[in-house]
Amino acid sequence: MILYPKKYYKNVREITLDLLKENNIKALILDVDNTLIDYDKNLENSTIEWAENLKNNGIKLYILSNSNKKKKVKEVARKLKIGYAYFGMKPLKIGFKKVQKKLQEKPENIGVVGDQIFTDVIGGNRCKMFTILVEPIAEKDIWITVLKRPIENAIKRKFMKMQK
Repeated sequence: MILYPKKYYKNVREITLDLLKENNIKALILDVDNTLIDYDKNLENSTIEWAENLKNNGIKLYILSNSNKKKKVKEVARKLKIGYAYFGMKPLKIGFKKVQKKLQEKPENIGVVGDQIFTDVIGGNRCKMFTILVEPIAEKDIWITVLKRPIENAIKRKFMKMQK
């Protein structure tokens, strides 16, 4: 179903090389807000190390953010030493397709990692990519996301029941 991710983790650092290799994932499209950084723009050193490890093992990384704040997205990309696209218009396919072209990988070899079902998961699933949902880093969010969280939480509960 388009609303459900392929995998669900507490944070990005739980996404292992083994998981990616088992699923033939050669690249990850990463969300920024509440996936890599919190509302106050904090990027943990352990996340930087996680990204370095993946890159050192041949996994391509690229940021696709819905944020229109280029400076913020660019700064996270700089710290991770990866490419980025902002104002991605997720869940529309256009941003995902643009990044796919830059990554030069087939959709089935790309993982999409984010904290929102209605942007990251639906968009990635629509593009036939491997979707990975992570818990938001913090509760603090922009107002539109706050409105969607209760619905997303109900979907997550149903997904978790199906996994048992």
